[in-house]
Amino acid sequence: MAEQDEIEDGRRRRGQDNRARIVAAMLEMIRDGEVTPSAEQVAERAQVGLRTVFRHFKDMDSLYSEMSEVIGREVRAISEQPFRSAEPRGRVLELVARRGEAFEKIAPFKRASEVLRHRSRFLDADNDRLVVALRSILEHVAPAAVVTDRERLETLDLLLSWESWARLRREQGLSPAQARKVLESAVGRVLDAV
Repeated sequence: MAEQDEIEDGRRRRGQDNRARIVAAMLEMIRDGEVTPSAEQVAERAQVGLRTVFRHFKDMDSLYSEMSEVIGREVRAISEQPFRSAEPRGRVLELVARRGEAFEKIAPFKRASEVLRHRSRFLDADNDRLVVALRSILEHVAPAAVVTDRERLETLDLLLSWESWARLRREQGLSPAQARKVLESAVGRVLDAV
């Protein structure tokens, strides 16, 4: 009986290892710029058979879900750090730097997600969850006078969004430091508006 348990433990470990290799392969390919890797490409990169990919993931959405968990852990490590500033204004300005760091980490995945969202319920819902989470954080740290002023809150929500960061970085060609300075300046003006 102990021998059978060892065999099953070995299979389980190999299965977990294969699953982790598949997820890691997908993440690597997207980080390398492959926006829509196929299951065949993922299998080849992970050095597993195509059947193994579909044994672990019934479809690409289930693979996206697992990737999202990995990326989410990385981003939470950034977003859950305590704020240095005790003042709401300072915390909102800290959000600019935090989001810039997080957005830089998730940029390849967000670009891939944008391409695939129209045919993936998971990716579409995942984007919606991100938007809601970012708004909630902003409402939690912003000064009360800003939270109750819809126009200022909406302006800050836009400025602190992935879309603003992506435009500054890609379309406008700014470095992360330059993008952060632009956003800090704009956010500061909104916070100081009377």
